Amino acid sequence: MGSTWISISVVLFLVSLGLECGLIDGETVTYDRKGIIVDGQRKILLSGSIHYPRSTPEMWEDLIVKAKNGGLDVIDTYVFWNGHEPSPGNYNFEGRYDLVRFIKTVQKVGLYVTLRIGPYVCAEWNFGGFPVWLKYVPGISFRTENEPFKAAMQQFMQKIVGMLKSENLFASQGGPVIISQVENEFGAPRIALGQAGDSYMNWAAKMAVGLDTGVPWVMCKDDAAPDPVINTCNGLYCDYFSPNKPYKPTMWTEAWTGWFTEYGGPIYQRPVQDLAFAVARFVQTGGSYINYYMFHGGTNFGRTAGGPFITTSYDYDAPIDEYGLIREPKFSHLKELHKAIKLCEQALTSSNPTITSLGTSQKAYVFSTSQGHCAAFLSNLDGNSSARVVFNDMHYDLPPWSTSILPDCKNVVFNTAKVGVQTSQVQMVPANSQFQSWETYNEDITLLEDNAFAASGLLEQKNITRDSSDYLWYSSRVQIGSSESFLRGGKKPTLTVNSRGNAVHVFVNGRLAGKTS
Repeated sequence: MGSTWISISVVLFLVSLGLECGLIDGETVTYDRKGIIVDGQRKILLSGSIHYPRSTPEMWEDLIVKAKNGGLDVIDTYVFWNGHEPSPGNYNFEGRYDLVRFIKTVQKVGLYVTLRIGPYVCAEWNFGGFPVWLKYVPGISFRTENEPFKAAMQQFMQKIVGMLKSENLFASQGGPVIISQVENEFGAPRIALGQAGDSYMNWAAKMAVGLDTGVPWVMCKDDAAPDPVINTCNGLYCDYFSPNKPYKPTMWTEAWTGWFTEYGGPIYQRPVQDLAFAVARFVQTGGSYINYYMFHGGTNFGRTAGGPFITTSYDYDAPIDEYGLIREPKFSHLKELHKAIKLCEQALTSSNPTITSLGTSQKAYVFSTSQGHCAAFLSNLDGNSSARVVFNDMHYDLPPWSTSILPDCKNVVFNTAKVGVQTSQVQMVPANSQFQSWETYNEDITLLEDNAFAASGLLEQKNITRDSSDYLWYSSRVQIGSSESFLRGGKKPTLTVNSRGNAVHVFVNGRLAGKTS
């Protein structure tokens, strides 16, 4: 009888804090300060972003299987509003936008899903994921205390959640979706908007929770996320991060594996040693959920790339490259890191670290439980010098900028700086296969005169083209006098365009006279 009363009191406590998220059927998903709890089991969750529209449905299962083989528990994806509702009330869930098929594929492989509904995604995606028709709703103002925007946003989120519920895809129904996200990286805009931003954020959180998904909701990069929504971290390093309430878990929704590529810009690469060190540092300071952004970046098909400067490639130096091939040593080094972290899971989720100085830039983080579990992370923050340290009367050598993981507080099973996998170089060779289809985009300039109008200065692109074209044609007639008077003056006419955000080609009398570099 005593144990029964204790059990009831705990459940009532969780409900009072708004943390109990499970329904009657399926798995109960809750959280506490140590992590996400699935059916009563607290977990260290390792996740990776794979965006379904950035690959083909035929690739999905192979990508997800590789992610699972790499030690992941969760697949994370945004939901892309402009792909799903290209015009008001007309929905698209076919082909690369078959969200249900993607989630069911993750379920088939045996992983969980984090669904970042947004509906603003950023993601270097065209218009941040918003459908362009939204811009022309009368009286609309985006992501603020604005009734037309809130009505449209709520309708779309209800559509997505309702569709997933009808397919029993939330964990509370026996499905794989264990976490949902509302809004995205709203902290800075919220502060800039002041009271209107705060009001909108609170409305968004309340609206999302009211959709009754049976799983926790998160808001990334917004430290004011209201209960029961969890605020989370994005960035290169997140070991400094703490949630805004002591009973919320420490979650990292975007651990950047690299960076996106711009036309004419460098291809950014992040050494796996640095990425692994960042993840180990996050875990040793209490982190319990890590999502790699991206685990497979993929391709910006058609005109989906944000920009105009983001390339069609969204490779992101991810562990699985744009073509679905494993990138070494990044993939296998992270796989070994994940194995080491999982060996420590019981100690990590059941205790707080005892932190001991081992030197000027060296520390030991020790997790020990009354049941005898013990795990240690020996960290060297010196980026230039190795260190020989003494821990539990034993000597350990720590390379610069590294962490050694000891699942039994004695033996090192992994060091973030020691890579035991050879680097792979993918070489593209010509193939004899023929393309099944090829998309081209033609700009019809025969109708220019019919659509011409006069304006002063450069125009806002989407207002004019409604996203049907990446180009605007500007035409001007300039009388510079006779060639004789021009030659006597000794000066050539100069055209000045005050814009850094446009590519410009200038034609004079039908001939190319110049262009921006």
